[in-house]
Amino acid sequence: MRMQRLNSYLIRLLLIIGSLFAMLPIYMAVVNSLKTQGEMFQSFIALPTTLHWENYAEAFTKINLLHSSMNSAIVSFLGIGGIVLTASMAGYKLSRTSGRLSNIIFFLFVASMLVPFHSIMIPLTRMARGLSVQGSTYGLALIYIGLGVNMAIFLYHGFVKSIPRELEESAQMDGCNEFQTFFQIIFPLLLPITVTIAILDFLWIWNDFLLPLLMLTDVNNYTLILSTNMLFGEYNKEWPLILSSLVLTAIPVILIYAFFQKFIMEGIAEGAVKG
Repeated sequence: MRMQRLNSYLIRLLLIIGSLFAMLPIYMAVVNSLKTQGEMFQSFIALPTTLHWENYAEAFTKINLLHSSMNSAIVSFLGIGGIVLTASMAGYKLSRTSGRLSNIIFFLFVASMLVPFHSIMIPLTRMARGLSVQGSTYGLALIYIGLGVNMAIFLYHGFVKSIPRELEESAQMDGCNEFQTFFQIIFPLLLPITVTIAILDFLWIWNDFLLPLLMLTDVNNYTLILSTNMLFGEYNKEWPLILSSLVLTAIPVILIYAFFQKFIMEGIAEGAVKG
């Protein structure tokens, strides 16, 4: 009994220490965003003597927060919508279709998850230029759809297997065609995994830096992360402003992840285990 309590205390202690290490970068970002440049270089850990909230106001203006956030929101929601729509239908069809061809197609989607982005970014950039989608937020969302469907199909494919086929047979007997059966019967039952995929893809698209850097050429189309990068000058780096903008950028992501954390874990577990 004592050993069990001791093990429980040790596990809790390790979790607390791990949580403190995880929170340290957030603490340093928030604390140093409220300092002056000179005060920050004196000590990165110490609390500010005076809270410089004007750093946030200046960062808000310099990165054009509202406009950049709108660009990020357009790319995120278009990308997520396209991923959910195409991947849900593909995952459903592949899961319900037996045969070698269906297995090969599903294997190709899963295998593409192993391809690192850095190995395809140059051909992808050339292809985007050839299709005249480079420099557009809508074109960027289209590329996110292409890059994100593989994981989504994998999760949908596993989740669909838990849905009884009798539901589809009943719908067909009532006169529903395949599209009506999917959108009226099957898709509402995919809500748990759909929420999971939507949140994970939102975190990915909202925080992504490399792909917008490669695809967007006009400052007016910059996403929030890309606008923050403009604060890095060649000879001058205003770290309090940079940290302030990063904190502003991270707030929506932290709130969404904290609110939907339960759905993320449940959806991944159900989609992977049931597959």
